[in-house]
Amino acid sequence: MAEADIGAPLPEEVLVEAAGEFAGSADGFERLWTPHRMAYIRGERPAEDGGEGCPFCAGPDRSDQDGLIVHRGVECFVVMNLFPYNPGHVLVCPYRHVSLYVDLTESETVEFTALTKAAVAVLESASAPHGFNIGMNQGAVAGAGVAAHLHQHVVPRWGGDANFFPIIARTKALPALLEDVRSQLAAAWPTTPGSAPSA
Repeated sequence: MAEADIGAPLPEEVLVEAAGEFAGSADGFERLWTPHRMAYIRGERPAEDGGEGCPFCAGPDRSDQDGLIVHRGVECFVVMNLFPYNPGHVLVCPYRHVSLYVDLTESETVEFTALTKAAVAVLESASAPHGFNIGMNQGAVAGAGVAAHLHQHVVPRWGGDANFFPIIARTKALPALLEDVRSQLAAAWPTTPGSAPSA
């Protein structure tokens, strides 16, 4: 560039080329934007008390679509995870605001277990996963995002489902929308307790 041009605006073609090199497109990475996850990454957790501050207490007061509820039982319900590890990641929750598995009554425990089994059967029928992660985190120190309200995770898994991706990129690629998966699972849920899902 000639000395007389110092301080003059750069031509548009130079700016476009520079933007391509410095804005990230030249590094070969594909960008997956997931801004909805920022609340989770920032640690914005729900309140620990019951009622409107707890998503698992407030959810059943909404419609199934708005609350992402897949199935409502007598003492427990099944809801989509708002921050899923994989498509179809559901949570089994008691309606009652309790924090520990040992706090469930006998009848809640029976339904909690039955709904966990039904969730596995429905997911097998609806999406044919290769395996499952099933479990619950008891207390914040154990990784519970909502420690005050008991919930059990049922996570469908497929070979090659990119489980490493969140570790190296803090990003999760999900090929299906929550509401689409919720509708699919709700339609496949058995109509009577203990029955197998319809094919």
